[in-house]
Amino acid sequence: MKPSTLVIATRNQGKTREFSEMLAPKGITIKTLADYPEVGAISETGTTFEENATLKAQAIADHTQLPVLADDSGLEVVALNGEPGIYSARYAGDHDDAANNAKLLGKLKNVPADQRQAVFHTTLVLLKPSGLKLVVDGEVHGQILTAPRGANGFGYDPLFYIPSKGKTMAEMSDAEKNSISHRGRATRKMMTQFDDWWEA
Repeated sequence: MKPSTLVIATRNQGKTREFSEMLAPKGITIKTLADYPEVGAISETGTTFEENATLKAQAIADHTQLPVLADDSGLEVVALNGEPGIYSARYAGDHDDAANNAKLLGKLKNVPADQRQAVFHTTLVLLKPSGLKLVVDGEVHGQILTAPRGANGFGYDPLFYIPSKGKTMAEMSDAEKNSISHRGRATRKMMTQFDDWWEA
């Protein structure tokens, strides 16, 4: 019997909303870590996005005995040799968006506009308690502004400018962001393989 519930390994409401919208047509019950408060902090000791996403997925699949979708995402800034990378969410402290953005702007203070290229990267890991795993990646290229713009989105979205759109990720609607974002691209890739994984 195939499962009817999928646990998304996050407490972030923005991420939950994005994934839930994409998965809605599947008729799957979506749960998040908010439904399992007893699952404490999971040490992300990996050295890559995939390792960290797998650590999260494995811990939650073991605990819930349900299929899990975990992601690890990060911002890689060329002028900072790929920083903050896997440390994006805790760059200046744990999941403090304002402090993380301030630290990034501080580090890029003397970097000219034409050298502020960056990539948003997402690795998604789907894992069943049986160990059956599906991994996909998504990326979007842009540049880092000198000041935040826009009130939508979260994390580094207000600083991440997409030249082809003429706006930051935080100035886009959810639908517009999903159509071009790293997480949107990875999720669409995942959805093309999701049924095979889900039914297996």
